[in-house]
Amino acid sequence: MRRHLRTLRHGWEWLGAHILLRRGRDLELMHRALGFATLALVTLAPLLIVVAAADPLGRGGFAAWLADGMGLSGRSARLLAEIISPPREVVGTTSVWGGLALAVFGVPFGGSIQNGYERIWSLPPGPWHRIWRQATWLCVLTAFLYQEVLTRHTLQGPERIILSLVTGVLFFWWGQRFLLGGQVRWWHLLPGAIATMTGLIGLRGFSYFVFTPLIVENAISYGTVGVVLIVESWLIGVGFVIFGGSLFGRWLLDHHGHRFTDDLPTRAGTGPAGDD
Repeated sequence: MRRHLRTLRHGWEWLGAHILLRRGRDLELMHRALGFATLALVTLAPLLIVVAAADPLGRGGFAAWLADGMGLSGRSARLLAEIISPPREVVGTTSVWGGLALAVFGVPFGGSIQNGYERIWSLPPGPWHRIWRQATWLCVLTAFLYQEVLTRHTLQGPERIILSLVTGVLFFWWGQRFLLGGQVRWWHLLPGAIATMTGLIGLRGFSYFVFTPLIVENAISYGTVGVVLIVESWLIGVGFVIFGGSLFGRWLLDHHGHRFTDDLPTRAGTGPAGDD
């Protein structure tokens, strides 16, 4: 028995999992995931509602975007559409200034992602004039989400899975590099991008098996509030995966990166700096 316990302890120490857990606590990972979900619901969702309503191809509006991201189908997707779908005249009643305001309010969402990445890689906060990076990242995020919804209607089976995997890894790979201002090498950011996409696939499966029936039950028991609660819970999971995936990639390179590369920096940020 003691031999098995010793083996488990040595394996735990060799993996460095205790360091990963400690870094998660230092980063306040769950707190950041809660902040992510709140900002996504308050600042990002209104912007996506307007963008989805303005879709010339008419792919079902924001509710269809959300249902696709959560992996919902059938009755749960219909309930989500009934509760969350905005009025048809949402675009007509949104002025140019209102659209610009929504875009401006969405920028802090990108700022929260940037701040999390900077903490993970032990980098100082970027200067205020890098706000254009957050705005650009937000635009690319919107385009990425739209592409995901678009392929739902044009591709099926393995083709869509492969395309989603490739575009997802590329987005999170590029997103880290771009928000960090090029201060971390591309190669060092790839494990985090892969881990993030892997986590989102797992979250989608969890959502399909757990959140799908819960949405129906909560809609019956609590009405609109119950459905919004499930959506917020899913957003917390997304935030946990995005920050946790990047953190896992950093930890993997720190503790096992020497097995794959010899140019791993002794500390974060020693890679070539990018432009402001």
